[in-house]
Amino acid sequence: MRDKAAFDDLNQIAPPLLRRARTDKMPHQTPESMSDELGAWNNGDGIPLETWTAWEGNYKLAIGYAALLWPRFEAVGKYILVEGAGKENIEGFENQVGSTAKGIETVLNHWHLTDLHHHDDDNLSADKLLFLGNIVKEMWEAKLRSQFPDRPCTVEFFIPDDPENLCEYQISFWQTAWDADEE
Repeated sequence: MRDKAAFDDLNQIAPPLLRRARTDKMPHQTPESMSDELGAWNNGDGIPLETWTAWEGNYKLAIGYAALLWPRFEAVGKYILVEGAGKENIEGFENQVGSTAKGIETVLNHWHLTDLHHHDDDNLSADKLLFLGNIVKEMWEAKLRSQFPDRPCTVEFFIPDDPENLCEYQISFWQTAWDADEE
């Protein structure tokens, strides 16, 4: 909360410029594990997630998050892959007994949400991964629909049976056409 005091001081001068009006219709519900931190801002009245990000974040991180959360997708033969997903591995997967196009795309496109940060385990929690996973799922659906309108895809946010098995929260996608091949 390095800028909390500056926020509180400026909030006394120009509150509407520094924060959104707090209503029940905020764009995103704050994960419970962050409510105490955000609630301490604004002289204890709290601030929404979006305002907190504006004060705590930086442009370098924003660029990195944009690249990670809105990745480039590419058509590689009959597959759609996250750019850099290991095109060189396609043939090896195809040659495995029982492999399917859906399985190949799903494996090559999967991303463990815990790979977002390699150093922040103390702040990692199931509610944050649920929040992030649901948002990323929506983002990838929109991007794939826009980039490949003639090749519909299914985006899956996998939530483990044990919600505390944090390393198993994953997102992936495959072309919906492959579902028919498995029936």
